[in-house]
Formats: sequence, C-alpha cells, structure tokens
Amino acid sequence: MTNFDDIRPYYDEEIPAAMQRIVDSNFFGLLCTYVYPGHNPADVRKMMLSFRTIRDFQLEVMRCVNEQVITRSTTEFTYDGVEQLDPQKKYLFVSNHRDIMLDACLLQYILYKNGHETSEITFGANLMSSPLVIDIGKCNKMFRVERGGTMRDFYLSSKHLSDYIRYVLTQKNQSLWIAQRNGRTKDGLDQTDQGLVKMFCMSEPEDKIKALAELNIVPVSVSYEWESCDVLKALELYESRFSRYVKKPGEDLNSILTGIAQPKGRVHFSVCQQLTENDLRPFDELTTGDYHRAVAHLIDQRINTAYRLRPNNYIAHDLRYGQQHYSEYYTAEERDAFLAHMQKLQEFDIAEPDVLRDIFLGIYSNPVETYRQATSTK
Repeated sequence: MTNFDDIRPYYDEEIPAAMQRIVDSNFFGLLCTYVYPGHNPADVRKMMLSFRTIRDFQLEVMRCVNEQVITRSTTEFTYDGVEQLDPQKKYLFVSNHRDIMLDACLLQYILYKNGHETSEITFGANLMSSPLVIDIGKCNKMFRVERGGTMRDFYLSSKHLSDYIRYVLTQKNQSLWIAQRNGRTKDGLDQTDQGLVKMFCMSEPEDKIKALAELNIVPVSVSYEWESCDVLKALELYESRFSRYVKKPGEDLNSILTGIAQPKGRVHFSVCQQLTENDLRPFDELTTGDYHRAVAHLIDQRINTAYRLRPNNYIAHDLRYGQQHYSEYYTAEERDAFLAHMQKLQEFDIAEPDVLRDIFLGIYSNPVETYRQATSTK
C-alpha cells in the first residue's frame, strides 16, 4: 500500500506511538475533562497507552466522544435506513455536510451501534492544523484529501484520491465516508458537486456505469434542528459576497469546537437507498458531463427528500418572505425561541444588518425549498 502512504490512516502498528504522543500533549487534560468527566486523567492515560489497534481507539475514545456530544448537545438523536445495509458489503457514503467533524463521526457511531464496521473518513488537508489533530484523525480512520494547488496538482490529487477510494472499497474491504461537496454547506442548500462524481469515475474510465455501481454509493442525509455554527456561517457568507473569503488563523478549529459544544436540538440521520446499476443504466447514453450531472442530481434528490425539516426551517421561511404560509408547522413559543436565537446577530457591528439577517434566515429556510423541489420531482 506504499502508493497511498501520503494520505492513508494509521496502521494498527502505528497506534501505540500515536497514543504516546496524544497523552503527552498539552491538551490531554482538556480532552480527558470532556470525554471522561469525573475520571482520573492518570487512569485515562494508562488506558490509552494500552491501545494496540484502531478499533481500540474508536471503541474506547471516539464512542465516548459521540456519546458525550449526543448527551450534552442534543435533545434527540434519531436515524433511519441503516437496516437496509448489508454487514457483508462495503459502501461509499456520500453525505450532505453541515458540521466539520460531527457529520462523519456520528455516522460512525450509528454504524457501530448497529453491528457494522466503521468507515474510513475524508480529512481535508486544511484541517491538519497540528500534530495532535493529525494523530486523532488518523487513529480514527481519517485519510488526507488535498485542497488547492495548480490545475495539474488538482488533477493528480483527484486521480490519486479516486484510486484510493476504489482500493479501500474493493481491496481493503472497508466502507468510506465523503462529503457531497468541497467544504460544508453554509447556505442551507445541499448540492452534490458533479466534480465529485467525475472524481469517482477517474479510477475506472472505461465503463462509467461500472465505475459507480461497484462503489455501492449510499447517500446520507443529516439534519440538525439548530444548524451547526449558524452565526459563523452567516458572517462568512456576508463577508464573502464581493471578495474571496480568507479564513483566519484557528478558524477551522474554532468551528470544530463550536460544532461540538453548540446546542443542536433534534438531530436526525437518514441512510438513503443505494445507487444501483439499475438506477444508473438509464444515464448510459448521456455524454460524460451530462452523466456526472445526472448522478449528482440523483444523489441530491435522495438527500433532500430524506432531510428532516424542523419548526426552525418553517419559521425562517415565513420570516424571510413575510408570510405565515407554514404557521401550522410551529408554535408561537418555537417562533419566539428562534427569534431570540437570531438576536445573536446584533452582537456584530456590520454595515448591512438586514443583509446578514437575510443570509441567516436563508440557512434555515433554503432546505424547505430543496425538500419541496426534491419531493415534487420524485
């Protein structure tokens, strides 16, 4: 597997050294406080130094991380569709992307709770901000995805990633998670990048139907009642209206921590129907570009149809368009709670507060439109 040493997760034999680095980190005490409240850090250190495999780390650390997130920041955690998965098959989970870390990590928890092996997870190179983050990620089956560079760099990294994905699924015999687009959805519009579908096909260029059918693509739809980092996303969209947004130092880490700690209300995951060869065959006569677009649209339709709309979505839609069209879907108390939450926007001194307000409302109201469009063409 030396062809993929630059991007792969750790091997089991690399876990003990990684555990030593993690427990020696200056942040180890903080990690203990969150993941193992009430436990003696010395005992946690001893336990982690006993780990010998990725499974040890995922079962004893990441399981506890997910349970803490669910207990501390959600009022309800539900999922459906996992029963259709075959434990003997490996899948390429293509998910909408609302939270930097939790979309993938919570899916791993669902897989574990239902007797499935966890999947490998894409890990943007921009998130590899420190040795500690790299160690935790690569111990958690996360593999590096390059971002940026020249057109040639982009092509080569895409081909490398495509080859790795096919290798993981068909030879390494592992499932894999990837977001439907580069970066999180910030405007509430979950849309699959057709370039992602193109990348999947690069490792099997001779047969575009086989290229995707043998990957066992399963769309995943995740919805948070209270959108992860909603205020931060609105501010970024506001600032990026007229120029390219440049992230500030530590911004990604702040988004990760905010997403973990922020109250999320009700959270729901839908594991959608797999894209089968029968689904893809009607696109066989399309040109290559149209084929990629058609598959991306099919993934979008399944994700947006399965998205779990909440009162906040309907409230935002009515507020944004000055109507009460969806008033039957929420109470006066729920509307007041949403308005109170939106007051946080007033803490920022900006030139056009009405524009920021509209952007914020769009984050919550746009899923109403995509759901309506997806279900009307289903």
